[in-house]
Amino acid sequence: MELHTELKLRFDEPIWAYSPELALFDIFIEKHPEMVTEVGKDVLKLVKNNGKGRQDSPSVETVLRAAIYMSIEKLTYRDLEKHMYDSKVCFHFLRLEDDHYYSFSAMQKFISAIKEDTILHIIKIVNMLAISEGIEDGKALSSDTTNIQTDVHYPTNNALIYDCIKTAHRLLKKIKKDKSDQDRLDKMQKNAKELNYKINNTKKDDQQQLFFDYMTILSMLIAESKDTVNRYPATKHIIKLSEFLTSFDKVFNMSLKHQILCEKVPNADKLFSIFEPHTTILVKGQRKIEFGHKMLITRGKSNLILDHKVFEDVPADSNLLLPSIDRIIENYNVQPADSSNDGGFVSKANIDGCKKKV
Repeated sequence: MELHTELKLRFDEPIWAYSPELALFDIFIEKHPEMVTEVGKDVLKLVKNNGKGRQDSPSVETVLRAAIYMSIEKLTYRDLEKHMYDSKVCFHFLRLEDDHYYSFSAMQKFISAIKEDTILHIIKIVNMLAISEGIEDGKALSSDTTNIQTDVHYPTNNALIYDCIKTAHRLLKKIKKDKSDQDRLDKMQKNAKELNYKINNTKKDDQQQLFFDYMTILSMLIAESKDTVNRYPATKHIIKLSEFLTSFDKVFNMSLKHQILCEKVPNADKLFSIFEPHTTILVKGQRKIEFGHKMLITRGKSNLILDHKVFEDVPADSNLLLPSIDRIIENYNVQPADSSNDGGFVSKANIDGCKKKV
């Protein structure tokens, strides 16, 4: 196999023995420059040429290699910066120039600009190479779903209201420079902080009046935010504030129903984070509640992930199997023969559909 031969040649360099996965990706990137081209479409728009010579920005290939390195080593951006200084393997794989490194914030700026469609395209290139090398054939599939948790705190009404108040306070203070406005906003924030503490330390049956006062502050800040967005020029802070307005309204309405009117709020009408508004509530079996997204993963016999999809809602497993098989057939031009799944995927429609695809 050509890939096996190339990999053996890589191991002539002792440094690759410490990380054969990186050696493999080093080959992939060299043999498929279109991966770099695709990433460049997302990344190059961030590079500003100031006409003063060399730009202190990583190359597109370095950005791609850094993203792969972070994924394999399971690093944060700050860890990546440390590795660039401390790890010879990292330095070698990223192909950094002597004494020229990049800050974690610079790498975050560029790596986070890589779009989902670009990542899917790169995964497809890697899988197609595995199929051509005989590592995978797409005949035997295994699908399962899992939960991907988003980085949010536990979403109580109290916490969500306080998130709204803090965010509105912070952005309004950056927009309004008048001292009287600043002092007034600070006083509202201080009162909200005291109410937040009292609610956290008060029995549930005695919280209604506290929530009424709390939501009065939120209502005033929402009204002021909307007025500010309408009257002020569209600066970056105004744009950011306008993006939060829908979340502010949703938190106010669901808290009003639950805390003041004592009504139940369906999960579909709830917001679980103003910073990650796409987050949904997830319950799997008898496990504890989680907040994030449901994800489908379909593997081949080699354990390569041939198809995956992240959902904004929480669809039933039985509705996910046939579309996943169709995507694999379309993307890799293979004809699956077997599919192994747990009971959640079983339905007569799926059994009949799978038979038709064999």
